[in-house]
Amino acid sequence: MTLLRDEDLTAAFDHAARGYDTLVAANPGYHAHLRRSVRRLGLPGSGAGLRLLDLGCGTGASTAALRAVLPAARITAVDASAGMLRRAATKPWAGGVTFVRAPAERLAEAGVTGPFDAVFAAYLLRNVSDPDAVLTAVRDLLVPGGRLGVHEYTLSGRRVDRAVWSVVCRGLVQPAASALGDGGLYRHLWRSVVEFDTVDRFAARVRAAGFEHVRALPLPGWQTGITHTFVARRAESGR
Repeated sequence: MTLLRDEDLTAAFDHAARGYDTLVAANPGYHAHLRRSVRRLGLPGSGAGLRLLDLGCGTGASTAALRAVLPAARITAVDASAGMLRRAATKPWAGGVTFVRAPAERLAEAGVTGPFDAVFAAYLLRNVSDPDAVLTAVRDLLVPGGRLGVHEYTLSGRRVDRAVWSVVCRGLVQPAASALGDGGLYRHLWRSVVEFDTVDRFAARVRAAGFEHVRALPLPGWQTGITHTFVARRAESGR
């Protein structure tokens, strides 16, 4: 199959929204790993006075991670899928969280403007048609010195990690998703990861977009070598 992009991918996420939380709950450490990635941003205290952008929020798992770690921050949570956002809206949120429907490539058209103190993007950038353009736009939304956190499937480059990813997807994830009628999206999931950047290549992509102090940090458990947190900062003086 070819990778899903743009409207086709959004439609697939719309359809999958009803069962999405059930599937991710079966992934050991999914929510704890998101919270770990948020903590790695190194933002101060409870987030009081900070403005955060949750880019590609889906049903709100990454939003919940931001809220858990930084409960006093103001969060703008954005996703292109109306179905995913409807699921997110059914959950209990304290004040300070705003959901906006917009593709990552067209934030300004939806009224999403900076400056933000930090941008967090979970499982997003391998799904966009032009990740370099999105990273550049994100950089421009940040205050000088603002933080970027990317939580993403990025293989280490070792054959064993690619093999583990394929076994998990084909043996566990895809059969469960197919039973829900969402096999196409999760076949895309497998392929989008094996065709995306390795961890070193993605770190270089982030640097090329004008970020400094780029670090790639592994996550524990079965996802070691498969999922990483990338943390970086916009240059204090801009690019």
